[in-house]
Amino acid sequence: MKLKPLLLLAAVPVVGALGFLGWQHYWPVQAASGWSTRLVYDKVEKAAGLGLDGANVLVTEELRDDKGRLSSIAPDGTRTVIVDGLTKPDGLAPFLGGHAFSQEFDNKPVQLLKDGKVTQLFMGRDVQGLKSDGDTLYAIEDRHDDGRLMRYDATDGSLTVLRDKLAQTESVEICPGGKLLYTVKKEGVVRQFDESGKDPVYVDGITNPTFILCDKRGLWIVEDQTHLARLWLRTPDGKLQVILSHLRAPQELLPTGDNTYLLAEGGRNRVIELKAD
Repeated sequence: MKLKPLLLLAAVPVVGALGFLGWQHYWPVQAASGWSTRLVYDKVEKAAGLGLDGANVLVTEELRDDKGRLSSIAPDGTRTVIVDGLTKPDGLAPFLGGHAFSQEFDNKPVQLLKDGKVTQLFMGRDVQGLKSDGDTLYAIEDRHDDGRLMRYDATDGSLTVLRDKLAQTESVEICPGGKLLYTVKKEGVVRQFDESGKDPVYVDGITNPTFILCDKRGLWIVEDQTHLARLWLRTPDGKLQVILSHLRAPQELLPTGDNTYLLAEGGRNRVIELKAD
Protein backbone atom coordinates (compact mmCIF):
# COMPACT_ATOMS: atom_id res chain seq x y z
CA MET A 1 0.00 0.00 0.00
CA LYS A 2 1.30 3.43 -0.92
CA LEU A 3 1.05 5.51 2.24
CA LYS A 4 2.22 8.84 0.83
CA PRO A 5 -0.81 9.45 -1.43
CA LEU A 6 -3.12 8.42 1.41
CA LEU A 7 -1.42 10.80 3.83
CA LEU A 8 -1.65 13.63 1.33
CA LEU A 9 -5.32 12.89 0.78
CA ALA A 10 -5.96 12.86 4.53
CA ALA A 11 -4.22 16.21 4.90
CA VAL A 12 -6.52 17.98 2.43
CA PRO A 13 -9.45 18.49 4.88
CA VAL A 14 -7.07 19.71 7.58
CA VAL A 15 -5.44 22.25 5.28
CA GLY A 16 -8.85 23.34 4.05
CA ALA A 17 -10.14 23.82 7.59
CA LEU A 18 -7.07 25.82 8.60
CA GLY A 19 -7.43 27.95 5.48
CA PHE A 20 -11.08 28.66 6.29
CA LEU A 21 -10.23 29.64 9.86
CA GLY A 22 -7.45 31.90 8.64
CA TRP A 23 -9.79 33.49 6.11
CA GLN A 24 -12.33 34.24 8.85
CA HIS A 25 -9.67 35.67 11.13
CA TYR A 26 -7.67 37.84 8.75
CA TRP A 27 -10.10 38.84 5.99
CA PRO A 28 -10.54 42.62 6.25
CA VAL A 29 -13.80 44.39 6.96
CA GLN A 30 -15.88 44.91 3.83
CA ALA A 31 -17.98 48.08 3.38
CA ALA A 32 -21.05 48.50 1.20
CA SER A 33 -20.98 50.86 -1.75
CA GLY A 34 -21.03 54.47 -0.57
CA TRP A 35 -19.25 53.68 2.70
CA SER A 36 -15.63 53.35 3.81
CA THR A 37 -13.72 52.45 6.98
CA ARG A 38 -10.38 53.27 8.52
CA LEU A 39 -8.56 52.34 11.71
CA VAL A 40 -8.76 55.05 14.36
CA TYR A 41 -7.49 53.41 17.57
CA ASP A 42 -5.71 50.08 17.93
CA LYS A 43 -4.62 48.13 21.02
CA VAL A 44 -7.96 48.75 22.75
CA GLU A 45 -8.49 45.39 24.44
CA LYS A 46 -12.00 44.04 23.88
CA ALA A 47 -13.32 47.47 22.93
CA ALA A 48 -17.01 47.69 23.84
CA GLY A 49 -18.75 50.92 24.93
CA LEU A 50 -18.12 54.29 23.29
CA GLY A 51 -18.93 57.87 24.24
CA LEU A 52 -17.92 61.48 23.64
CA ASP A 53 -16.58 63.78 26.35
CA GLY A 54 -16.00 67.06 24.57
CA ALA A 55 -13.25 66.43 22.02
CA ASN A 56 -12.22 63.20 23.75
CA VAL A 57 -13.50 59.70 23.02
CA LEU A 58 -14.47 57.45 25.93
CA VAL A 59 -14.10 53.69 25.51
CA THR A 60 -14.62 50.70 27.78
CA GLU A 61 -12.39 47.63 27.60
CA GLU A 62 -14.52 44.61 28.46
CA LEU A 63 -11.98 42.58 30.41
CA ARG A 64 -12.83 40.16 33.22
CA ASP A 65 -11.60 39.77 36.80
CA ASP A 66 -11.36 43.47 37.72
CA LYS A 67 -9.06 44.16 34.75
CA GLY A 68 -11.62 46.18 32.80
CA ARG A 69 -11.14 49.90 32.21
CA LEU A 70 -12.91 53.05 31.15
CA SER A 71 -10.46 55.27 29.30
CA SER A 72 -10.38 58.65 27.58
CA ILE A 73 -8.57 59.20 24.28
CA ALA A 74 -7.60 62.78 23.41
CA PRO A 75 -7.49 64.12 19.82
CA ASP A 76 -3.69 63.74 19.82
CA GLY A 77 -4.05 60.06 20.75
CA THR A 78 -3.09 60.41 24.41
CA ARG A 79 -4.88 57.79 26.50
CA THR A 80 -5.87 58.19 30.13
CA VAL A 81 -7.45 55.50 32.29
CA ILE A 82 -10.29 57.17 34.18
CA VAL A 83 -11.79 54.16 35.98
CA ASP A 84 -10.08 50.80 36.43
CA GLY A 85 -10.71 47.68 38.50
CA LEU A 86 -13.90 46.92 36.54
CA THR A 87 -15.30 43.56 35.44
CA LYS A 88 -16.65 43.46 31.87
CA PRO A 89 -17.55 47.16 31.60
CA ASP A 90 -19.92 47.39 28.68
CA GLY A 91 -22.75 49.90 28.34
CA LEU A 92 -21.93 53.61 28.22
CA ALA A 93 -24.44 56.45 27.92
CA PRO A 94 -24.39 60.23 28.50
CA PHE A 95 -26.45 60.98 31.62
CA LEU A 96 -26.93 63.91 34.01
CA GLY A 97 -23.96 65.80 32.61
CA GLY A 98 -21.65 62.79 32.89
CA HIS A 99 -21.64 59.20 31.64
CA ALA A 100 -23.41 56.17 33.08
CA PHE A 101 -21.65 52.84 32.63
CA SER A 102 -22.49 49.21 33.36
CA GLN A 103 -20.62 46.00 34.12
CA GLU A 104 -21.88 42.79 32.57
CA PHE A 105 -21.40 40.72 35.70
CA ASP A 106 -23.68 39.50 38.47
CA ASN A 107 -24.47 41.98 41.25
CA LYS A 108 -22.50 44.89 39.84
CA PRO A 109 -23.78 48.48 40.03
CA VAL A 110 -24.60 50.84 37.21
CA GLN A 111 -22.49 53.89 38.02
CA LEU A 112 -22.18 57.52 36.99
CA LEU A 113 -18.88 59.13 36.05
CA LYS A 114 -19.16 62.90 36.42
CA ASP A 115 -16.49 65.54 37.02
CA GLY A 116 -13.94 62.81 37.67
CA LYS A 117 -16.02 61.16 40.41
CA VAL A 118 -17.83 57.81 40.30
CA THR A 119 -21.14 57.34 42.14
CA GLN A 120 -23.53 54.40 42.25
CA LEU A 121 -26.94 54.71 40.60
CA PHE A 122 -28.46 51.25 41.14
CA MET A 123 -27.55 47.57 41.36
CA GLY A 124 -27.99 45.15 38.49
CA ARG A 125 -27.18 41.65 37.29
CA ASP A 126 -25.17 41.44 34.08
CA VAL A 127 -26.36 44.85 32.92
CA GLN A 128 -25.23 45.50 29.36
CA GLY A 129 -27.13 48.11 27.35
CA LEU A 130 -27.90 51.63 28.62
CA LYS A 131 -29.96 54.43 27.08
CA SER A 132 -30.64 57.84 28.59
CA ASP A 133 -33.65 60.09 28.07
CA GLY A 134 -33.41 63.25 30.17
CA ASP A 135 -33.52 62.25 33.85
CA THR A 136 -34.42 58.67 32.89
CA LEU A 137 -31.95 55.86 32.24
CA TYR A 138 -33.03 52.58 30.65
CA ALA A 139 -30.94 49.47 31.34
CA ILE A 140 -31.17 45.90 30.11
CA GLU A 141 -29.60 42.73 31.50
CA ASP A 142 -27.97 40.00 29.42
CA ARG A 143 -28.91 36.79 31.24
CA HIS A 144 -30.17 33.36 30.17
CA ASP A 145 -33.77 33.42 31.38
CA ASP A 146 -34.12 36.02 34.12
CA GLY A 147 -32.93 39.24 32.51
CA ARG A 148 -34.76 42.52 33.08
CA LEU A 149 -35.52 45.71 31.20
CA MET A 150 -35.46 48.52 33.75
CA ARG A 151 -36.10 52.25 34.01
CA TYR A 152 -34.20 54.39 36.52
CA ASP A 153 -35.61 57.80 37.49
CA ALA A 154 -32.90 60.16 38.72
CA THR A 155 -35.43 62.60 40.20
CA ASP A 156 -36.37 60.22 43.01
CA GLY A 157 -33.90 57.33 42.64
CA SER A 158 -36.64 54.82 41.81
CA LEU A 159 -35.99 51.73 39.69
CA THR A 160 -38.91 50.20 37.79
CA VAL A 161 -38.76 46.75 36.19
CA LEU A 162 -40.55 47.00 32.84
CA ARG A 163 -39.90 43.41 31.74
CA ASP A 164 -38.49 40.34 33.44
CA LYS A 165 -37.70 36.74 32.49
CA LEU A 166 -35.85 37.95 29.40
CA ALA A 167 -33.22 35.79 27.68
CA GLN A 168 -30.03 37.20 26.15
CA THR A 169 -31.18 40.79 25.80
CA GLU A 170 -28.27 43.14 25.20
CA SER A 171 -29.29 46.60 24.01
CA VAL A 172 -32.08 49.14 24.43
CA GLU A 173 -32.78 52.19 22.26
CA ILE A 174 -35.31 55.01 21.92
CA CYS A 175 -36.28 55.82 18.33
CA PRO A 176 -38.23 58.70 16.73
CA GLY A 177 -41.82 58.77 17.89
CA GLY A 178 -40.82 57.41 21.29
CA LYS A 179 -40.49 53.77 20.22
CA LEU A 180 -38.55 51.81 22.84
CA LEU A 181 -36.69 48.92 21.19
CA TYR A 182 -34.56 46.14 22.61
CA THR A 183 -32.63 43.21 21.15
CA VAL A 184 -33.22 39.55 21.93
CA LYS A 185 -30.04 37.83 20.83
CA LYS A 186 -31.35 34.30 21.34
CA GLU A 187 -34.33 34.91 19.03
CA GLY A 188 -32.43 36.96 16.44
CA VAL A 189 -34.93 39.82 16.71
CA VAL A 190 -35.44 43.41 17.78
CA ARG A 191 -38.65 43.89 19.76
CA GLN A 192 -40.69 47.02 20.42
CA PHE A 193 -41.79 47.61 24.00
CA ASP A 194 -45.57 47.86 24.31
CA GLU A 195 -47.57 48.80 27.40
CA SER A 196 -49.87 45.83 26.73
CA GLY A 197 -47.04 43.50 27.72
CA LYS A 198 -46.94 41.85 24.29
CA ASP A 199 -43.85 43.29 22.65
CA PRO A 200 -44.10 42.77 18.87
CA VAL A 201 -41.13 41.89 16.68
CA TYR A 202 -39.83 45.04 14.98
CA VAL A 203 -37.00 43.41 12.99
CA ASP A 204 -36.18 39.72 12.59
CA GLY A 205 -33.71 37.57 10.70
CA ILE A 206 -30.62 39.04 12.37
CA THR A 207 -27.89 36.72 13.68
CA ASN A 208 -27.15 37.43 17.35
CA PRO A 209 -28.26 41.09 17.41
CA THR A 210 -26.52 43.12 20.09
CA PHE A 211 -26.14 46.92 19.97
CA ILE A 212 -28.80 49.04 18.23
CA LEU A 213 -28.85 52.74 17.36
CA CYS A 214 -31.53 54.98 15.87
CA ASP A 215 -30.63 58.07 13.86
CA LYS A 216 -31.75 59.94 10.75
CA ARG A 217 -30.66 57.06 8.51
CA GLY A 218 -32.80 54.50 10.34
CA LEU A 219 -32.09 51.67 12.77
CA TRP A 220 -28.54 50.33 12.97
CA ILE A 221 -28.15 46.75 14.22
CA VAL A 222 -24.83 45.20 15.21
CA GLU A 223 -24.33 41.42 15.17
CA ASP A 224 -22.38 39.90 18.05
CA GLN A 225 -20.33 37.13 16.43
CA THR A 226 -16.69 36.19 16.82
CA HIS A 227 -16.33 35.92 13.03
CA LEU A 228 -18.29 37.13 10.01
CA ALA A 229 -20.38 39.60 12.00
CA ARG A 230 -22.30 42.30 10.15
CA LEU A 231 -23.55 45.83 10.69
CA TRP A 232 -27.08 46.26 9.36
CA LEU A 233 -29.10 49.36 8.57
CA ARG A 234 -32.89 49.25 8.47
CA THR A 235 -33.96 52.33 6.54
CA PRO A 236 -37.20 54.22 7.35
CA ASP A 237 -38.95 52.41 4.48
CA GLY A 238 -38.25 49.06 6.16
CA LYS A 239 -35.44 47.84 3.90
CA LEU A 240 -32.47 46.02 5.44
CA GLN A 241 -28.97 46.56 4.08
CA VAL A 242 -25.61 45.18 5.19
CA ILE A 243 -23.26 48.16 5.60
CA LEU A 244 -20.25 46.28 7.00
CA SER A 245 -19.34 42.60 6.92
CA HIS A 246 -16.44 40.41 8.11
CA LEU A 247 -16.42 42.11 11.50
CA ARG A 248 -15.13 40.36 14.61
CA ALA A 249 -17.20 40.77 17.78
CA PRO A 250 -18.32 44.36 17.10
CA GLN A 251 -20.06 46.26 19.89
CA GLU A 252 -21.20 49.89 20.14
CA LEU A 253 -21.72 52.21 17.17
CA LEU A 254 -21.32 55.91 18.02
CA PRO A 255 -22.29 58.83 15.74
CA THR A 256 -19.55 61.47 15.62
CA GLY A 257 -20.91 63.71 12.85
CA ASP A 258 -23.44 63.85 10.03
CA ASN A 259 -21.56 61.25 8.00
CA THR A 260 -19.20 59.55 10.45
CA TYR A 261 -19.44 56.91 13.15
CA LEU A 262 -17.06 55.06 15.45
CA LEU A 263 -17.46 51.30 15.88
CA ALA A 264 -15.87 49.29 18.69
CA GLU A 265 -14.57 46.01 17.26
CA GLY A 266 -13.73 43.97 20.33
CA GLY A 267 -12.58 40.90 18.42
CA ARG A 268 -9.75 42.89 16.85
CA ASN A 269 -9.06 45.09 19.89
CA ARG A 270 -9.67 48.31 18.03
CA VAL A 271 -12.02 51.15 17.14
CA ILE A 272 -12.70 51.91 13.49
CA GLU A 273 -14.37 54.82 11.75
CA LEU A 274 -17.28 54.32 9.38
CA LYS A 275 -17.82 57.14 6.89
CA ALA A 276 -20.44 57.85 4.25
CA ASP A 277 -18.71 58.78 0.99
